[in-house]
Amino acid sequence: MRMLVLASFASCIAYSAQAQTPTEVFAEAHAVCQADGGGLWGVDLCTPVLLVDPQTRTVHADRKGASNALRPDGDLFTGVLPGEVNIANTAMEWDGVRWAMLMQPLPRDPVRRRALLVHESWHGVQEALGLPARSPTPAHLDSEDGRVLMRLEWRALAAALDAGDDAMRGQAVADALTFRAARRAIAGDGAADEQALEMNEGLAEYSGLRLSGGDARALAGAALAEAERGTSFVRSFAYASGPAYGLLLDEAVPDWRQELKATDDLGDLLAAGLGLRAADAASAEARYGGDAIRSEEARRAEQTRGIAAAWTAKLVDGPGLRLPFQSMQIAFDPGKIIALPPHGSIYPTLRVVDAWGVLEVSDGALIDDNWSGVTVVAPPSAEAVNGPGWTLALNPGWGLEEGKRVGDYRLVRR
Repeated sequence: MRMLVLASFASCIAYSAQAQTPTEVFAEAHAVCQADGGGLWGVDLCTPVLLVDPQTRTVHADRKGASNALRPDGDLFTGVLPGEVNIANTAMEWDGVRWAMLMQPLPRDPVRRRALLVHESWHGVQEALGLPARSPTPAHLDSEDGRVLMRLEWRALAAALDAGDDAMRGQAVADALTFRAARRAIAGDGAADEQALEMNEGLAEYSGLRLSGGDARALAGAALAEAERGTSFVRSFAYASGPAYGLLLDEAVPDWRQELKATDDLGDLLAAGLGLRAADAASAEARYGGDAIRSEEARRAEQTRGIAAAWTAKLVDGPGLRLPFQSMQIAFDPGKIIALPPHGSIYPTLRVVDAWGVLEVSDGALIDDNWSGVTVVAPPSAEAVNGPGWTLALNPGWGLEEGKRVGDYRLVRR
């Protein structure tokens, strides 16, 4: 079934590996969702697309919004995205429409480009599927044990995708589920965070690979290998594990998507579908180079202790400016986040738009675990509009004043 869907999709459309014009991007986006015909999720994936140039903020769209912000331009509509809207590859609400926003330039590789188009389009329909967007921060994935067990799970999933027969596949999946259970046993509340993020970004990425017109298994295997080389697993892990579990479920339980609920766990569904039990943990580790992984992660943990101490001194112990979230929009790199328990997580770069204005960070900010606010290094004075590694554009009626600790500042409404 999976191969039939991909083959029919690939045969319907001719693609270019060159840079595309906006007209070509929209033609490709429409071809992707029309070729699917609602077959994957039972819904139309033709989410309206907003193509944005991040340098000029010029946008092209395939339809107009509720206002005159987008004006006719040949077969498309064009305008300028307001500064209070963050630019990212994402799904978002603007001008009365829920869009799949895509940043130019798009990937030149046609398979990766189509995967991105579908990924963001899926985010546009996930609410209708009863799978609401949730974006927690599972901080335990930055710990030594958390990373070890995630890498082992990824290697077992890669083996399952590449297995030559049912017995080999069943063993590899059982191994993956063993590592998954061991990690979640030490994660506390982070286990639920993992599940939520995998059901969000993991399913979006799975959908992208399924409808990309490429070899979905090969793409998922490559993503698992690439994920191991990432500097942070905290927010990026789901992009690797989600597609792997989805593709394995396609074989084990072909109709798994039909009754999927937000509370389901992809690993549990696969275990039930294959009738698997946990494997012996020690034997499983040996099959995937566990000793080498543990040695590598022990060295990394030693290095990161100093990094965490430096961030703590800078953004927890030192003078800071805290900006509470009220109606926050945020853009950041999910592959760069550094967990800093119990204080939250470090975002090396980000852009926050809120009721009070726009914060742009180029050298680190701390976001609380409960996503209640962001802290940056304190400015030199209450009148300053920037500080070390950040700039702040406050809206009229907002200002800064001295905080409770010496050197701290806080946001106030005038």
